[in-house]
Amino acid sequence: MQPDSPESLLDYPYTSQRFPLLAANVVSTSQPLASSAGLQMFARGGNAVDAALATAIALTVVEPCMNGIGGDAFAIIWDGRELHGLNASGRAPRKWTPDYFKGRDAMPPRGWDSVTVPGTVSAWRALSERFGKLPFADLFEPALRYARGGYMVSPTVHRQWQAQVAELSSQPGYADAFAPGGRAPLPGERFICPGQANTLERIAQTRGEDFYHGELAQKIAQHARNTGGAIDEQDLAAHKADWVAPISMSYRDVSLHEIGPSGQGIGALMALGILDNFDLAASGLDSVATTHLQIEAMKMAFADMQEYVADEDYMTKVKAADLLDRGYLAGRARLIDRNRASAPRAGNPHGGGTVYLTAADENGMMISFIQSNFKGFGSGVVVPNTGIALHNRGWGFNLKPGHPNQVGPGKRPFHTIIPGFLMRGGAPLMSFGVMGGSMQAQGHVQVASRVADFGQNPQATSDAPRWRVMDDNSTVAVEWNFPPAVIEGLRQMGHKVQVAQRFETEFGCAQFAMKTGEGYIAASDHRKDGYPVGM
Repeated sequence: MQPDSPESLLDYPYTSQRFPLLAANVVSTSQPLASSAGLQMFARGGNAVDAALATAIALTVVEPCMNGIGGDAFAIIWDGRELHGLNASGRAPRKWTPDYFKGRDAMPPRGWDSVTVPGTVSAWRALSERFGKLPFADLFEPALRYARGGYMVSPTVHRQWQAQVAELSSQPGYADAFAPGGRAPLPGERFICPGQANTLERIAQTRGEDFYHGELAQKIAQHARNTGGAIDEQDLAAHKADWVAPISMSYRDVSLHEIGPSGQGIGALMALGILDNFDLAASGLDSVATTHLQIEAMKMAFADMQEYVADEDYMTKVKAADLLDRGYLAGRARLIDRNRASAPRAGNPHGGGTVYLTAADENGMMISFIQSNFKGFGSGVVVPNTGIALHNRGWGFNLKPGHPNQVGPGKRPFHTIIPGFLMRGGAPLMSFGVMGGSMQAQGHVQVASRVADFGQNPQATSDAPRWRVMDDNSTVAVEWNFPPAVIEGLRQMGHKVQVAQRFETEFGCAQFAMKTGEGYIAASDHRKDGYPVGM
């Protein structure tokens, strides 16, 4: 059964159930107000990229606890003929030499010393210039309405926002902008962030130039000088977004496409390359055997990522192609014990956490887009009177001498946010993403397997309970509704399994747009407030 077949669209086996949207033009994201922004662009005659950008810009206003103007972004676009990749992640300030962090055991998780140059604004401009139909300023109109008049905060956004207030209130500018009463806004409460509308207006009027070369750049740099940051006007002016060729891995009858290093998308490709050596369909949907193999493959991929993956310019000894070599991955597969959990180490290839959205239009254009401040509001640093919350992507570096991902000036850190795209037979099948830190690569693996091995439709794929390998690369967390028999089976194999509470947000949030004969099947994750819309 194919995931886009009529039979598949009748199959919804999980308790956390939604139904997909079927339409000729679709946009799907985690926040309904943002989805409506994209729909407005379709109504004006815009294409999928216009809809995606209006949605993304609105998300910086209505879901600020997960992304912002001061974050990074990536995209994969099917233009009707071929795939294009965009890496709009920023680089480290010039002052960030290894000596700058001397005496520290690890990169700081918050504050100025976690702030790299933000790239999100450059992504908006690059995508609009190359693929958009509508004037750039038009894309900002829905977001500006929310920014000027305020918006009613949704339940999940409140919950995620409130969880960060205590930790971030001491960071320069945060409390004034995002916790003026010492708390997050309540569900249904109207919120306005002072200065955010003016900032978005400046970006719209200057096509983003002001953010990197004008008054906004000066405000960011001056705030850094006043409060202990290293970033300056020269760092911001040097930023550029890069058009790149996506990397891919064939798996069954589909191929998964990702943005290459320094992102973790390569981890999803490696895990699928390992799993391609096993017959998961024969092992069974949602079985102990299938789940065990998926977890073990992901652990193998994570071990290699931690050792080798960095800014591609610095991966001089082990390159992406080495990690994706079929022979190497077959060797990694042979190390998996079908009956026992392992603690994998990195192999030797030479020896053999966000908001995600997708949009698609009736002319065949599809976009997989992701932007993020990394950990919630990111660094916690907010530029006064601008609404610019700066991300903490610098936390992705390490301080190990000689490691390809060691911190350095002008270097991109290891990155968690990844847009995904599935192709079948050279044609587009599905743009999708699963936002949420290290959950993203393993979310892509679970999605790709459910589609390719078991023919599940996008909504059923989203509804299914998820597992997550934790940052120790050993403990496995599972959702509250994971099958008890599978949990017990995994424990008997030696897996350290933790069962999460209901409404736990650490299992990602997925959005999907799958091509079908008459249009698209769009789906949205029940784990957040959003839903797909279309026309």
